[in-house]
Amino acid sequence: MHPLVEGLKGKLIVSCQAYPGEPMRHPETMAQMAKAAELGGAAAIRCQGLADISAIKGQVKVPVIGLWKEGDEGVYITPTLRHARSCVWAGADVVAIDATRRPRPDGLTFAQVVAALHGEGTLVMADCGSIEDMRMAADAGADILSTTLAGYTGERAKTDGPDLEFLREAVAEFPEHPVICEGRVHTPAQAAAVIEAGAWAVVVGTAITHPLTITGWFRSAVEPGAPAPAGAH
Repeated sequence: MHPLVEGLKGKLIVSCQAYPGEPMRHPETMAQMAKAAELGGAAAIRCQGLADISAIKGQVKVPVIGLWKEGDEGVYITPTLRHARSCVWAGADVVAIDATRRPRPDGLTFAQVVAALHGEGTLVMADCGSIEDMRMAADAGADILSTTLAGYTGERAKTDGPDLEFLREAVAEFPEHPVICEGRVHTPAQAAAVIEAGAWAVVVGTAITHPLTITGWFRSAVEPGAPAPAGAH
């Protein structure tokens, strides 16, 4: 196992991402957010977009997990080998890639993308939506398996919190692979439950770095029935 991956065991990874049209959608802002997360104890930062990857890499000492989203449906998390390579050139230590069994825009298989990146010395985090995706990703040699897309591909129901059932199934089936839990981890108690369930590490994004959504949570508590703000996740 690569020392970088080994060093994430039992740790918190913070995802710093802002969506198009939001006030915080700026590389310098995301870099400041990432630095704050590092000072708070984050063992790694996950981030999106070449400018953000570059800015964050220049601010933090912890590993950077980079991805590049293009589009908003189908395979859009680092959808091609070109996108993955660009993330590396921008400074990513690990590249996160859609690891579903859906067709990729460049016509390559997930295994072909992993093989090409491994040939260039790049670590791959497989963003999976089901146990079948994880089997494919494990067979392809992905360095990290993640529950990132559970509830978003139509293969599993979207749970209110982290998909612990999926996580436990994955940990049991892939004891030799680091399985990271990402997706809807909104409280410290949920993060603790994820580690208790056997996750190698836990990724928390919205609950730490998305003030628009967090504000909506509090407003809903104070003003029952108030509509969620546009862009809340």
